Amino acid sequence: MMHRRRFLGAGVAGLMLPFGPGAWMARATAPLGEDNRRLIVIFLRGAVDGLNVVVPYGDDAYYAARRSIAIAPPGHGDGALDLDGHFGLHPALASLLPLWQAGKLGFVQGCGSPDPTRSHFDAQLFVENGTPGQATTPDGWMNRLLAILPGVPGPTRAIAFGPQIPRILAGPQAVAMMALGAAAGRPLAIDRPEVALTFSRLYAGTDPISRIFQDGVKSRQQMQADLAADDGEQRVADGGAPLPTGFPADAARLAHMMRQDGGIRLAFFDLGGWDTHVNQGGASGQLANRLRPLGDGLAALAGGLGAAFADSLILVVSEFGRTLRENGNGGTDHGHGTVLWALGGGVAGGKVHGIWPGLSPSQLYQQRDLAVTTDFRSAIGPAVVRHLRLPETALARLFPGAPALGRIALMRT
Repeated sequence: MMHRRRFLGAGVAGLMLPFGPGAWMARATAPLGEDNRRLIVIFLRGAVDGLNVVVPYGDDAYYAARRSIAIAPPGHGDGALDLDGHFGLHPALASLLPLWQAGKLGFVQGCGSPDPTRSHFDAQLFVENGTPGQATTPDGWMNRLLAILPGVPGPTRAIAFGPQIPRILAGPQAVAMMALGAAAGRPLAIDRPEVALTFSRLYAGTDPISRIFQDGVKSRQQMQADLAADDGEQRVADGGAPLPTGFPADAARLAHMMRQDGGIRLAFFDLGGWDTHVNQGGASGQLANRLRPLGDGLAALAGGLGAAFADSLILVVSEFGRTLRENGNGGTDHGHGTVLWALGGGVAGGKVHGIWPGLSPSQLYQQRDLAVTTDFRSAIGPAVVRHLRLPETALARLFPGAPALGRIALMRT
């Protein structure tokens, strides 16, 4: 006979249920209320080249170091989209320009971790646990945020899109999982009445394992209801064909869910493919092919949220940037400073925030990389606390040890 714990493990893996030390805590669906502010974090794993995202076309050193992969200045064919007379946006992100012009999109250039590591694994860990240089921090900063959010916790309060709980959401607070792409709405074995009845009888108790299962079923049911709800905007004119795969479809799905479920407060996406050592390209090429669906997905998310976009904050982060100089393979190598993106109704947009360090050899980090002039915690922390209307003391809980100076005002006063 299969051991009870092993049997549960098999069911939980298929259910994409919440798990973690505190996943058995009782959850009730959070009611729609007056304040349902949302935070969405998108992690670009692999270290995106921030210098080709927000292009410093006003700095001659940029073009001297990037003979084949630089983005041309505005006004040239496939040139950058002018932002402020010094910086321009990669042309593959043209779908985001209206948000910039409306003051709903801003950037922090020269943002990153103070830790000098060039290891993807370590740098990602430090951004996710919020304690650069300290690998033993037991939880992620978004899980710590869950613990201090006001209101009644519900089964879909935090959703992570992907195959597993990301480090940023690891910890004692329960997190729901959502599959990516078409698999998100695909029926599972647990959706069959006879299977659901068997599991419900087996785990009808009050012990921690049963509570994990029961809580996960609630999350599954709520997310399936959110996906199935039709508010008239989800209908398409293609005879019921599935939506395109990739981030734009997943972003539109999240927007739809958030319109249906006021209890969703936090969401997280992982997007890979940003480690562009080879054939990075300029206005076209590998990086452009990654940026285009990212930009389209962010635009779809902003538009799909509708009125809820005014109460949403979307952050796009990466573990570090890339070298100023292109390498011999038409790419860039692991760097230091990069760019942080912020979108939302309360964002102080239409501005490139932070202190631009410049690109001359004496201004580069280790004479090779864009320097970090803004600690990522000094930008993310105040923005999240202000957006979610948390007390100032929450900063120390989210990012213990973060510097008190150099904070960036990403949100409007």
